[in-house]
Amino acid sequence: MFHTIGRWWRKNAPTREQLEEVRWLRPFAHRVLEPSLWRFTRRSVPRGVALGLIVGIFLMIPGLQIIGAALLALPCRANVPIAVAMTFLSNPATTPFLLYLSIIVGNRFIHSTADVSTVAVMIEHGASLAEWAGWLMSSAAPALVMGLFVISVISASVGYLLSSCSWRAWISHKWKLRERHRAEGEAEEELRG
Repeated sequence: MFHTIGRWWRKNAPTREQLEEVRWLRPFAHRVLEPSLWRFTRRSVPRGVALGLIVGIFLMIPGLQIIGAALLALPCRANVPIAVAMTFLSNPATTPFLLYLSIIVGNRFIHSTADVSTVAVMIEHGASLAEWAGWLMSSAAPALVMGLFVISVISASVGYLLSSCSWRAWISHKWKLRERHRAEGEAEEELRG
């Protein structure tokens, strides 16, 4: 799985040279394109996962999620590509579920009674941006914000732990393969010698 993702990334991701050519990125390209922020290390990858999940779930505004994750990755020393990629976990398919769950969680935390059924009705009828803004300004807003905060923090914590454990398992697997190949090479040398 990791090899497939790695191949896809190398084929489709922009290179540092291509990013340096982006006009609006030039003023702070030296900071954003710092090599340590683009390396996949045992510390930067889990940080990127956690940061991307917090921003992606809590912010819920597609363009701002990516920019927010990339900019917050700088001071957090998180992997920029991973942080940006993790924001895509909140997408049009998962947003209704996240909103619904956020209101339920928020209601429990702040002891509110925000109406959850309104979200389903608004999604079903394709509510306009103005209708969503009006609903957010109602009593549902505090429950939604609290719920999004709680869910994003929990998701980020779980994501950090899972990615950290997965990274360690992957490195351990690589070391075992390396040891096996080395042992096989030594066995062949003994047979020849």
